[in-house]
Amino acid sequence: MAVQCKPIPALYTVYILRSTLRHASLYIGSTPNPPRRLSQHNGVVRGGAARTARQSLRPWEMVALVSGFPSMTAALKFEWALTNPHISVHIPSTSRITISTGVKANGQPRRPSKSLASILSNLHLLLRVPSFARWPLKLHFFAPDVHAAWQKWCATVTEHLRPGFQVLTDFGGALPTGTGEAPTVSASGGAEEQPSGQEAQARGIHALPLNYEPMKHYVAKGQELFEFERLGDCVVCRAPMPPGKGLYAVCSNPGCDGVGHLSCWSRHFLAGAEADNVLPVQGQCPKCAGTVDWGDMMKELTLRLRGEKEVKKLLNRRRRQKAQKIPKESKEG
Repeated sequence: MAVQCKPIPALYTVYILRSTLRHASLYIGSTPNPPRRLSQHNGVVRGGAARTARQSLRPWEMVALVSGFPSMTAALKFEWALTNPHISVHIPSTSRITISTGVKANGQPRRPSKSLASILSNLHLLLRVPSFARWPLKLHFFAPDVHAAWQKWCATVTEHLRPGFQVLTDFGGALPTGTGEAPTVSASGGAEEQPSGQEAQARGIHALPLNYEPMKHYVAKGQELFEFERLGDCVVCRAPMPPGKGLYAVCSNPGCDGVGHLSCWSRHFLAGAEADNVLPVQGQCPKCAGTVDWGDMMKELTLRLRGEKEVKKLLNRRRRQKAQKIPKESKEG
């Protein structure tokens, strides 16, 4: 069977739904498009799930989600583990929070009933187990009470998420056009701050990037460097990088054209880390000294190597937008 090679998706999430009519009714799912999926669960468009189809529970709200999964399969693994924490192999038996007390007819452990507290406690556990702790994941909250419940749980545990893990909050939902309000963003363990500017219009799940548009400048830079063979020497080991002779990654910082061997970037980012850490999370570019997220670097790399169709669509859209402005300006001039 042929293996399909695809770039890291622009967005793939595992989400938590809550009935607005019965808060005790909760549902866990995964999707690359949270707004569309919520519409399906609420019966606005076709799709959804049988468990969310009861009119007595609709409408549902998406109160939290985890983003940054490198593939659909990765998201499905996390979703299954969060739905079945009593038997998930990703959770060591000594660390298990949810325990099954019953047995189904086939002899398998019965899935315990879930509550918001149980889901959040198991979510915290999964985000710090070796299977998922170093993935480029982010946690988003869209309901103040759910975020407060998360903070309450975090205050009771001694184990913490990895340094730099981002917890983002946006309690505004979808605001009318022209409000100019931006979402509230907080880093894990840090104070919340309100971004300035009037550019943000959508709120909540509607503000999530569903495509590669936020990466267009990064992708365009990579395309230009490799198309015109402006690679230079590796920014880490200083050795030459012959075009097409290896895996090369590009610094994500604007204005920096640093390129290096993938293995060199990895070794550089992992310098000083614990011996059992084999997956980089973040590091500093040797050329510009700016911070680089490993997840962003890998997304650009997989787009360049496996996403010809996606790159063409992204950059052609950018060229069309520029072309549309030129005739208009010429006419007005």
